[in-house]
Amino acid sequence: MKTVYLGMTGDIIHPGIINIIQEAEKYGEVMVGLLTDSAIASHKRIPFLTYDQRKAVVENIKGVARVAPQEEWSYVPNLKKYRPDFIIHGDDWKSGPLSKIRDDVYALMAEQGGTVIEVPYTKGINSTAMNEAQHSIGTTPDIRLRALRRLIEVKPVVRIMEAHSGLSGLIIENLEIGKDDGVHSFDGMWSSSLTDSTSKGKPDIEAVDLTTRLQDLTNVLECTTKPIIYDGDTGGKSEHFVFTVRTLERNGVSAVIIEDKVGLKKNSLFGTEVNQELASIPEFSEKISAGKRAQVTRDFMIIARLESLIAGFPVSHALERAEAYVKAGADGIMIHSKEKSGGDIKEFCEKFHSGYSHVPIVLVPTTYNQFTEKELVAWGAKIIIYANHMLRSSYPAMLKTARVILENERSLEADSLCMSIKEILELIPGTK
Repeated sequence: MKTVYLGMTGDIIHPGIINIIQEAEKYGEVMVGLLTDSAIASHKRIPFLTYDQRKAVVENIKGVARVAPQEEWSYVPNLKKYRPDFIIHGDDWKSGPLSKIRDDVYALMAEQGGTVIEVPYTKGINSTAMNEAQHSIGTTPDIRLRALRRLIEVKPVVRIMEAHSGLSGLIIENLEIGKDDGVHSFDGMWSSSLTDSTSKGKPDIEAVDLTTRLQDLTNVLECTTKPIIYDGDTGGKSEHFVFTVRTLERNGVSAVIIEDKVGLKKNSLFGTEVNQELASIPEFSEKISAGKRAQVTRDFMIIARLESLIAGFPVSHALERAEAYVKAGADGIMIHSKEKSGGDIKEFCEKFHSGYSHVPIVLVPTTYNQFTEKELVAWGAKIIIYANHMLRSSYPAMLKTARVILENERSLEADSLCMSIKEILELIPGTK
């Protein structure tokens, strides 16, 4: 029997998909090439459902004879591998981002002696719009909690941006730009203690009361769906840290990062900290282990932040601590440095990654920001956090607007610096 290849994501099953499967059955046995999470991730958001969940749904649709993974966005590799007699697709790919893939498919099928079947796109059905509408409804703590681990599994780099308010969270949630290698967007948000306190006009002093931080974090959680990594400072005492873990996990936060230093808080990028006191390895390891024991799910992540390089110790000192923290249960390692050359960070990443390639390395390239994400990934990094740029850019913009109004004694000249009221209403869900 002849084979008909049909590629799909399978996250949302709508009448258009049923129609094309029924049409495909007329030509032969229907083989669905189901795109994997990694194939989708570089072009769209990762699906709500995992690959296995989507596969279970699709293979039970009437008319589907077989489901095979499609590991790439292009159909071409699977067409070469399975050599179907036909490939079927909606005629919507004649223009837009899939037009190049369409050309490649036609050329390959002609070479292999196969046929391309194009069917009219089902009117009134738009998978992308449906997906966006589903995202606009929101998410659940469980779905958001799992999202970071899924992103780590399927993306070469997980891109995280600092959010200190619901408004900054909405920017991170919605901003996308198209590039040659796919759609680029931020994968999640960083809840920074520095930007949280600074946005309140207060010094960056470690808060004893988690409730204060959670009030602002809730504002972000309520209007976004992407995963959040929480800046837990030192985590406090082990007895307190377990409650922090449970609270964050219950609210759908994906990860907490805690640093291995003790004493009064002083921002790592400010001043000389050669004499900074670090926690002992057994003490900090026990805090990590206590947090892991307190988790309810396997999805929540505890990431250990190393202050060795900030405190003036060599890379070997950081490596010793990183290995101990991983053995204690840390799900990832964040390494910090204020050296602009980035040489110490690169050395650490390459050495640690060679022995612990399964453990994600988190970098915050604030001081060594001359390196691109691709370069950092080549060192072994997996998560890149832009830790304070939303807040740092908002202050100069607000200051400029206020100055213009003072200088001109009216707001007309400030109009070009501000969003219109219409844009504000369109940005905030539910205010139209």
